[in-house]
Amino acid sequence: EEHLVESGGGLVQAGGSLRLSCAASGFTFDDYTITWFRQAPGKEREGVSCLSTPDGSTYYADSVKGRFTISSDNAKNTVYLQMNSLKAEDTAIYYCAADATPCSFSEDHEYWGQGTQVTVSS
Repeated sequence: EEHLVESGGGLVQAGGSLRLSCAASGFTFDDYTITWFRQAPGKEREGVSCLSTPDGSTYYADSVKGRFTISSDNAKNTVYLQMNSLKAEDTAIYYCAADATPCSFSEDHEYWGQGTQVTVSS
């Protein structure tokens, strides 16, 4: 059975850092793109960053460029999202999702995790 499990969320002060993890199981990790989404209270879910595990290419939303870094450890079937210089507006539930298509911020992803809460206090 396919699973994505996020971890690493928590409460941090503005300007601080967190590293989220997305551990995958039950499917061929190297054939998928992994995308981080987030949903803030009262807002629609939005794409944050995407990593194409087949070729290592990465993509970022304009709102996080220069502050967030996506990476992977293919031996551990895990994708990370390093979040630096966090702002109050980064507060959201962060989800990882996987799909066997090129990177996109479309909601149409095959597998989804349950989400992890990130709260940034100002």
